[in-house]
Amino acid sequence: MDTEIYKSSREVHCADFIDGHSIDIPILKILKQDGSVYQGSDLPEIDQSLAIKIYQTLAFHRVLDERMIAAQRQGRVSFYMAALGEEAASVGSAAGLHDEDMIMAQYREQGALMYRGFRLEQFMNQMFSNELELGKGRQMPIHYGSEELHYMTISSPLGTQIPQAAGYAYGQKLQGKERCTICYFGEGAASEGDFHAGLNMAAVHKAPVIFFCRNNGYAISTPSNEQYKGNGIASRGVGYGIKTLRIDGNDILAVLKATQMARSYAIEHNEPVLIEAMSYRLGAHSTSDDPSGYRTREEEAKWADHDPILRMKNWLLSQNWWDEEQETALFEKLREDVLNAVKVAEKIAKPGIEELVTDVYDQPTPALEKQLEQLKEHIRKYPDAYPITAGRF
Repeated sequence: MDTEIYKSSREVHCADFIDGHSIDIPILKILKQDGSVYQGSDLPEIDQSLAIKIYQTLAFHRVLDERMIAAQRQGRVSFYMAALGEEAASVGSAAGLHDEDMIMAQYREQGALMYRGFRLEQFMNQMFSNELELGKGRQMPIHYGSEELHYMTISSPLGTQIPQAAGYAYGQKLQGKERCTICYFGEGAASEGDFHAGLNMAAVHKAPVIFFCRNNGYAISTPSNEQYKGNGIASRGVGYGIKTLRIDGNDILAVLKATQMARSYAIEHNEPVLIEAMSYRLGAHSTSDDPSGYRTREEEAKWADHDPILRMKNWLLSQNWWDEEQETALFEKLREDVLNAVKVAEKIAKPGIEELVTDVYDQPTPALEKQLEQLKEHIRKYPDAYPITAGRF
């Protein structure tokens, strides 16, 4: 028996049910869409320099997503996943961390990597899988990683990063480092078993990890009301004994404030925190998805009015930290830079085929060398099927 629960529970003598909605979970909102702040709001730690950096990152994010969707439609890249309408969640939370904190992303957090300083050409090299790509062309597009920027390489299987983050953060704690790990995922991934295992492990072992759930309303085509019956994802944090916050994920100031609070608590107490950021995925799940099959244009238009980038722009204008001339110049330059970067990256050669067997062991094993030679023979036999690789060896 858990004697602490037994002792602290309020006694009743007539049976009655409770459910997830018995818990009142408020949603933190600081910034209105017109750029004004709610009366009595507790603002995050932010100055003009930080605010401009955040906004420039948001703009970079929006332009890169729009241009790369177009590049995929042109057949220049095979696949892309945008975060249209959700940019504030990843950028704002990254701004609330320290640069040495580990980021474990799902696949829609390129904004956090942008904020850390991942360069435009590095994004392009990864998406075009060329020989300058850090992962040597072995991953699908948008599966970024950077040891330098403490951004763990993205893995396609859904939710695997959640228990990994709990373990990594526990290691940070054992090493006595005043650092934490942030782990991003969507509400769809919260239906995976890894979510429950990871949160329970972090809670029991008191790991300094921030679990950041982007609740954008859809797991591909499945709406949230068909995924779960409870009070969102935040109620699950309460169930696991984890400090929990629910925020407006399109409100950059709320995201920043919540993450600053979460990091401070995780470091000071060596305990996990769960943040549920309520947002909306304006675009398709990926370039392989057509959202018109499961939601209406009217629904999308309604949420477009909650654009987080426009909201922050309005706030910057109200602070006299930004003006329309800067706005025009920023977006024009970003569009030009992205188009030029596409043209450069797509012309860079692909990695040599030998790179397939490096980094697996210190030296390629005889079995790997044999497999590589068999692959080469296959390509020599069918060169038309491998136009990029054939003729390079």
